[in-house]
Amino acid sequence: MWTCPRCGRTFAARDQTHTCAPLGDVDAHFTRSRPAVREAYDVALDVVRALGPVEVLAEKSRIAWHVRMSFAAFQPRVSWLDGHLVLAREVPSPRWRRVETYSARNVLHAFPQCCCQAWRRGDGSIARVGLSEHGVHGVVRGSAGRVLVQE
Repeated sequence: MWTCPRCGRTFAARDQTHTCAPLGDVDAHFTRSRPAVREAYDVALDVVRALGPVEVLAEKSRIAWHVRMSFAAFQPRVSWLDGHLVLAREVPSPRWRRVETYSARNVLHAFPQCCCQAWRRGDGSIARVGLSEHGVHGVVRGSAGRVLVQE
């Protein structure tokens, strides 16, 4: 782990490129969103926090969840929650809007627009996979009950 001497943020890679900017307020990201969007975000965050500690970074253009690295990012919209997970491998699922591979252990999985409804139903498997692969241990089960990650 590397800590930026200017802003104090931690990163998995030494001298990682980033913007040394002060963090903002999570609530400010939801000022134009419907209450259901905030509710979906809060449910997802509760799922993640039940698995272990996670740092919430309210950046200028997104809300990031950080353990060893920022493994999830959200951009609240008026009626849906846009965002993605960066996982250490591809997790095939029809729920992803797109999957992009940046390196062998950094695969972006973009949420679909209907993600809010999935979180409200209690389907927290999206968050459980991301958190497990980035420092929190445990068995992760998908919506059908199959084991996705076990560490």
